[in-house]
Amino acid sequence: MKKKILFIILFGFLKVGAQTPAFSTIDSLFEKGRYHLALNELESIKEPSFLSNYKTAIIYESIDNYAKTVLFLEKALVFKEDYKAKLKLAKAYQRLKKTYKSIKIYEDILAKDSLNLVLKYQLGKLYLVSKNGDKAIKVFKDLIKKDTLNAHYSYQLGLSYAIKNDRDRMINSFLDTYAKDSTHLNAILRLSTSFNKLKDKDSTRIFVDKGLQIDSNHVSLNKLKINLLYKDKKYVEALPFLFKLDTISKNDTYPISMLGRTFYNLDSLDKAKKYFNKLKFVERDNFKPYTFLGHIAMKEKNYKLAELNYRMATYIGKEKRDEEYFGMATMYYETKKPKQAIINFEKAYKENFNNYKALFQLAKLSDDFYKDKKIAYAHYKRYIERFESKDKVITDFVEKRLKEIKKEYFLRGETLE
Repeated sequence: MKKKILFIILFGFLKVGAQTPAFSTIDSLFEKGRYHLALNELESIKEPSFLSNYKTAIIYESIDNYAKTVLFLEKALVFKEDYKAKLKLAKAYQRLKKTYKSIKIYEDILAKDSLNLVLKYQLGKLYLVSKNGDKAIKVFKDLIKKDTLNAHYSYQLGLSYAIKNDRDRMINSFLDTYAKDSTHLNAILRLSTSFNKLKDKDSTRIFVDKGLQIDSNHVSLNKLKINLLYKDKKYVEALPFLFKLDTISKNDTYPISMLGRTFYNLDSLDKAKKYFNKLKFVERDNFKPYTFLGHIAMKEKNYKLAELNYRMATYIGKEKRDEEYFGMATMYYETKKPKQAIINFEKAYKENFNNYKALFQLAKLSDDFYKDKKIAYAHYKRYIERFESKDKVITDFVEKRLKEIKKEYFLRGETLE
C-alpha cells in the first residue's frame, strides 16, 4: 500500500515537472514571435491549468485579440485568484469597452488593498468613462488628500465636476491643476474654453496665450486665438494664425472659411473669393460660401452673380437663411424691383423672427410701395412690440410713422388699433 501511494506521489511530481520544459519551449517560441506554434503547444497540453490558460491569454493580448484574452484569463482565474491576472482581465475588458466589468474588478481589488493609489486613480478614470460623476469626485478628492501636489488628480476632479455640470467647481479644479503644474496643457485648454463660454475675454486670452507658448501648433488653442482676434476686428493680426492653421490642419475647413471671412472684412475681395470658391467645393453642403460670394458680388455691383449666389445659398441651406434672403432683398431693392424686395425681406424675417432689421425694411418698403398704409402700419406696430429698445434711431422713425399713418386714417374717418 505504501509503495502504491509513493508511486502516485512520484507520478504526480514527474507530471508537474514534465510541464516545466514544455512551458520553457512555449516561452522560447513566443519570444521569437512564433506565437502560432506557441499556441499549438499550449493547446496540446492535456490537462489545462492556471499557467496554461494565463500564458495563452498573454499571447492573445500581444496580438490585440482581447476577446480571446478575456476568455483565457477567466479560465485561468477559475484555478486560482491571481493579482496580475485580474488586472490584465480588467484592462482587457476596458479594451472591449466593457467598462462596468473593469470597474467591478478594480473595486474588488481595492476592497482588499485600499492604499493602492495607482489602482484607485484608474478606477476614478473608469467612473469618468461610465459618466458616474459622484463616484469619480469621491475617488479624486480622496486621492488629492493623499497627494496634494499631484496635478493630474485635480484635473480629473475637474472632469468629474464637468459631468455634473458644476461649472464653478470644475473651473476651480482646473485652476488648481494649473497652480500645481503651469505646463498642464489640457487644463489650460479647458480653462480657455470655459472662460470663452463665459464670455470672459481677458481670462480666455490669458490662458490661450499661455497654452500657445507651450504648444504653438495646438489646433484648438489657435482657433480660440483666431476667434478672439476676429471678434475684436483685429483681422490683420489674425492672418498669421490662420495661415499657420491652414498649414498644420490640412483636412480642416475652418481656416479656409475664416481666411475668406477675414479677407472679406479687410475688403480684399479677390482673396476672399479665392477661399470661398475653394470652400464651396470642399464642403458642398455648406451654404455660407455662396452667401459671402453673394455679398462680394453686391459690393462689385454684379447683381446677376449676386442673385445666383444668394439663390444657391437659400437652396442648399437648411438652417436659418435670413442673411441670404436679406441679401437677395437688398439686391432687388438696388435693381428697382420693390415687390420682389418686399417678398424677400418678409422671407428673411420669417426665417429668423429676431432679425429686427428685416422687419424694419419690410415695414419701410411696404410703406413706400403700397398705397394701403395699413400693411406698413401692422409691420411697424409689430416692430414696436418686439424691438422697441433695439435701435433708438429706428424706433424714433417707426413711432413717428405710426402716429402719421394713424392720423391720416383718422382724418378719413377710420380708427386704427
